[in-house]
Amino acid sequence: MIKFPATSFKNSIYFRLLITYVIVIFPIILLGFYLYYWSYNNASEDISRATVTQLNYYLEDLNREVEWMELQQFDFIEDSELNKLAVTWEMMSSVELRSSLTYLLHRLTSFKNSSAYIKDINIHIGKNGKTISAVHSVLDLDMKHYEALQSKINYNRERLTYFDSSMHLIAAKYGGKKGQAPLFIIQIEFDLEKLSDSLKQMNLYTDSGAFLYSNTTDFRLMDSEQSKPILQSYLMQTKEAREKTSLLNHIGMRYHVDKASSDNLNLTVVTYLPEETVKRPLNFFYQWAWLFALASFIAIIVVSYFTYRFIHKPLLQFMQSFRRMEEGELDSTIEHDKKDEFGYLYTRFNQMLVKLKTLIDQDYKQKMMMQRSELKQLQSQINPHFLYNSFFILNSLAKTGDVDRIEQFTIMLGEYFRFITRNSDDLVPMSEETKHSRVYTEIQELRFSRRIQVQFDELPDEIASIKVPRLIIQPLIENAYEHSLENKDEDGRLRVTFTRENDDVFIRIEDNGEHLSDEKLEQLKLSLKHIDESSEMTGIINIHRRLVLTFGEASGLKLERSELGGLQVTIHIQLNQLEH
Repeated sequence: MIKFPATSFKNSIYFRLLITYVIVIFPIILLGFYLYYWSYNNASEDISRATVTQLNYYLEDLNREVEWMELQQFDFIEDSELNKLAVTWEMMSSVELRSSLTYLLHRLTSFKNSSAYIKDINIHIGKNGKTISAVHSVLDLDMKHYEALQSKINYNRERLTYFDSSMHLIAAKYGGKKGQAPLFIIQIEFDLEKLSDSLKQMNLYTDSGAFLYSNTTDFRLMDSEQSKPILQSYLMQTKEAREKTSLLNHIGMRYHVDKASSDNLNLTVVTYLPEETVKRPLNFFYQWAWLFALASFIAIIVVSYFTYRFIHKPLLQFMQSFRRMEEGELDSTIEHDKKDEFGYLYTRFNQMLVKLKTLIDQDYKQKMMMQRSELKQLQSQINPHFLYNSFFILNSLAKTGDVDRIEQFTIMLGEYFRFITRNSDDLVPMSEETKHSRVYTEIQELRFSRRIQVQFDELPDEIASIKVPRLIIQPLIENAYEHSLENKDEDGRLRVTFTRENDDVFIRIEDNGEHLSDEKLEQLKLSLKHIDESSEMTGIINIHRRLVLTFGEASGLKLERSELGGLQVTIHIQLNQLEH
């Protein structure tokens, strides 16, 4: 079975050779396909240009018709006879009323006959409860229909109005008072059958179709029921597309779709044509091109197989061995009996693995020795100042005769020095490291109980058993006393807290010592990156380096300004690195 390397297949030698074969064998077939698609695209573009031009003419013609209707509608609104009839209907005599209605009906009929797209024209006079129709003469007013028209006038700001599954032009004449109902409403109803017939005239092929829809409403108009499923698919897939020409997938068929839109009318007209109709003249050439392509493909398979067997398979074995080496498997040598160039590479690779394993073992031992030596160095840095103060405290307690506190103090002092000087494992449970730090803090509390308040939180159970390097908390507490809290006459504060966030453990030691300037805080942060900093920071650097060696580069110390006002040192431990 053919296997490929874990690296990108596109960058492999096998892929490049395969591409070379394709370039050599397929120039003619590629040219043939190019000519085929070039012919298809030209035919599609020619059809699209002609169709889009026709669609734009159609919309322009429809817009001119609507503009003509709007002019006539406006003329009706200003008609003195109509205004007179709307205001004085009840006061007019039967002769005057008949004369006015005859005049208006004659005008309405002439208006209707002036455009093939008009189905009917209605003048609704709400005050008199009458409707004057070009088709039905004078009717009683349908109040429900009239109120719907009023609602459309109040809330619709577009030229065309859609309701009752039809398209209308609506205009109203209002009196002089604000908020008063209109004197009359003129409603022009479009003839959808004639509009549908006009869409059929744009079908250049027997299997093509067309439809019209509103960009802002649910109005849809088709040339035939056959276009309904195509319309639904189009609205679901490509309605929002800006391109005038696109391809539409519908029930396993592809359609060539052209559209044109009118911003004035907020309408879009669309025609569709099956893609097979466009490709039909090119099918014979297309079949021969595929036959030649199949023969060429078989030739490439044969050449590819022998290329894989004699070149790529040995190369893959070589790359997979490198991958195992990257994952740390330094004992996975390549077993082979080859006498060619790959045999030479395999032999040199096996020799390289042996040397690399030797170098890694040496480097690991050096790191472990460095870690142990740094711990011994830290252990040797027992602060004489702390030792002197401890004896002074012990002397003071002896003078007062406080035997119980002397006993307690000597026990704590003994535990402190036993932990700091013992030569056990470099890693200890977090509970022991915390206990040692708490003992040191309690010793200092005997000395500074009146000046310094200590908040030392309880160690959470879920991190008590974590193995950490020895002496990572107590030296930070000692640093806080020595450089910040000893100089405060009163109200000194020290806080030690423990938190865990998923796989991250944070131990924060903070105080309210001297206020740190931004420059000094930056110097303290830089001291963690440079070994040759001031001697007073040597302990912190030591702790940071041991944390990085134990838990990885993401762990270590972080220095920042404390909420208490002094320095906050955060020990960050990533547990996932420890488990790894």
